[in-house]
Amino acid sequence: MLRSSFRLLYITRTNLLVRASPSSLSRLSSKFSSAKPLVSSHHQIPLSTTGAKLSRSEHSMAASSEPKSIYDFTVKDAKGNDVDLSTYKGKVLLIVNVASQCGLTNSNYTELAQLYQKYKDHGFEILAFPCNQFGNQEPGSNEEIVQFACTRFKAEYPIFDKVDVNGDSAAPIYKFLKSSKGGVFGDGIKWNFAKFLVDKDGNVVDRYAPTTSPLSIEKDLKKLLGVTA
Repeated sequence: MLRSSFRLLYITRTNLLVRASPSSLSRLSSKFSSAKPLVSSHHQIPLSTTGAKLSRSEHSMAASSEPKSIYDFTVKDAKGNDVDLSTYKGKVLLIVNVASQCGLTNSNYTELAQLYQKYKDHGFEILAFPCNQFGNQEPGSNEEIVQFACTRFKAEYPIFDKVDVNGDSAAPIYKFLKSSKGGVFGDGIKWNFAKFLVDKDGNVVDRYAPTTSPLSIEKDLKKLLGVTA
């Protein structure tokens, strides 16, 4: 009788013996089948918003933080001091990555000095950024670079801290310049003495290859300066 009124359930892994009557199993089954779900279909759990699209206000904030001109940048001078490029507002700029041991060094430094002497009183400025990424042709310290340019080529324009112009470590100002004016064969700077011409409002208006001589862009420079003679 006892054997017939109970069903034996064996759980082999735990070696436990669970005894349950058929009626109790039936009642337990009905309870589970009638139980309410933990989450109602009318109240869905919200999904993560990590990948959600930005709202209008968030888009505006992101856009407002993006640099719009070179005036939004601060760079280091050769002595490591911060220089806010907004100090050059209202001037036409020629930004050049320079090197002391390049085959283009003599011709470029010589013509840059000529351009500067001719137009510095008309609101023209040259910003020189030493770079050692091309053939390790600018290995010296900032002090040695400035002495070389100023002594040998009479450079009177500012020479800034040595920077990278390509790759992940590129200076932010160069990332901006390249994104503003791509080159013929891609955005990357190809060699020493690539040149960017910037108008009085801080906009990059033209880009010249390393082999383009400074004097050959005099016509474009005069146009931005408003010089006719």
